[in-house]
Amino acid sequence: MIGLIQRVLTAKVVVDQNTVGAIPAGLLVLLGVERHDTEAQAKRLLERILNYRVFADHEGRMNRSLLDVQGGLLVVPQFTLPADTQKGNRPSFTPAAPPELGKHLFTYFCELIPAQGLELQAGIFGANMQVHLINDGPVTFWLTT
Repeated sequence: MIGLIQRVLTAKVVVDQNTVGAIPAGLLVLLGVERHDTEAQAKRLLERILNYRVFADHEGRMNRSLLDVQGGLLVVPQFTLPADTQKGNRPSFTPAAPPELGKHLFTYFCELIPAQGLELQAGIFGANMQVHLINDGPVTFWLTT
């Protein structure tokens, strides 16, 4: 499972000209599900994302996590993240999970968020989405489980 996290000043996701999720400062997570991923990996990835220290402390060092700063969290399903881009000029989506598994693990991942004391803001699995963000830094990390 892949989580591409971006520290943002603000972010939103739009479907059919309607905002379906929006956050102030926090993390935008593009979530990619691979063919052999499990619920245990989804749970571990969420734990890593919530505790990953990407926010500045009083000295300006990245020593604070999303939970520390109580920032926003916007999760967007991203089918293209697991693509194999090693050869040719067209990506192969063979490593990506089939839609049923992808949707299940995306939903499972999102269902874990409220128990962490955060409000769930999310895109819609399988929808054509427009993601708007102001990346802070820019700070972007690729996390995997």
